[in-house]
Amino acid sequence: MKRIVVIGGGIAGLSAAAELAADADVTVLEAESSTGYHASGRSAALIEQNYGAASVQALNRASVDYLSTHDGGYLSPRGLMIIARHEDAAAFADDIASMGLDRISTQDACRMVPVLDPERVNLAGYHADAQDIDTDRLLQGFARRLRQLGGEIVTNRRVSSVTRRTDGWTVRCGDDEYDADILVNAAGAWADTVARMAGVVPMGIVPHRRSMARIPAPGGQDVSHWPVFFGVRESWYAKPDAGALLVSPADEDPVEPHDAWADDMTLAEGLALYQDMVTEPVTRMLSNWAGLRSFAPDRTLVLGPDPDEQTFVWCAGQGGYGIQTSPAASRLVADLVFGRPPGIDPASVAALRPERLR
Repeated sequence: MKRIVVIGGGIAGLSAAAELAADADVTVLEAESSTGYHASGRSAALIEQNYGAASVQALNRASVDYLSTHDGGYLSPRGLMIIARHEDAAAFADDIASMGLDRISTQDACRMVPVLDPERVNLAGYHADAQDIDTDRLLQGFARRLRQLGGEIVTNRRVSSVTRRTDGWTVRCGDDEYDADILVNAAGAWADTVARMAGVVPMGIVPHRRSMARIPAPGGQDVSHWPVFFGVRESWYAKPDAGALLVSPADEDPVEPHDAWADDMTLAEGLALYQDMVTEPVTRMLSNWAGLRSFAPDRTLVLGPDPDEQTFVWCAGQGGYGIQTSPAASRLVADLVFGRPPGIDPASVAALRPERLR
């Protein structure tokens, strides 16, 4: 049986490991003290099947059944709305066309989200099929499946070196060494760093900061049934969260890999854009944080064996799509590793494989 080491214990690493463990001896190495510490644990966690490039949408569609039914399902209804002023009509039209939203009246929009200002919200589009994802349950489900298949998750294992041997790889984490026939790079913001350690050509994956504020429910209202609502061109968004409201400036500032924190000025700008469209002022934040969304140059996931080093496997570049695509993305990685026919169309597979970036 092949020995596989997966570097990274976020949604990418855990889902890939769970798929690979049916046919291999798999160990996941996570640098932090817990899995899902960075991007996976800081996501707004929504699936909208029409979100992303064509290949991402293919993964979305292929993931919905698993997310809906496995282990009782991980989804709950949410809905997605885009709102705009008259002067943003062209951008609004582009958004609703690209995401397949239906045009609705501003009166209907204000009924769904009672704090919207009818004097400022002139245009609205809506899609009912967007759904929340229970990220923690999904992560734990993949981890449980991995362990049931005999795999192992080891935390507090920050990779210090990766050495290519004639018969595989040796990964060193401090004083500990892990040997593998196949190495899976699911290191998120650190994916290109791991590639350089291994002597593999990087893919140009760059982490981008996404900031988030959690504010009290506006006017003390019950926000649990509100949709997530966006400004045009995803200039900001707001999403209900456990009785409060998450507001993000939807920032994507390129940064070095690190334990991210929110930028105060960027948060203030996002909150101002949100507040400009509602009737209730923002008087305080309950908390704030940031995560890193890591993109390849074409903003599409990088999945499969490296074209120059087939035993080095990429599962990276998830951007903002990693959680919603994880069931299908991890299956595709396993199919490509073990030489099985992929379950999604050939054009999408080609758009996801590392070869496209070389």
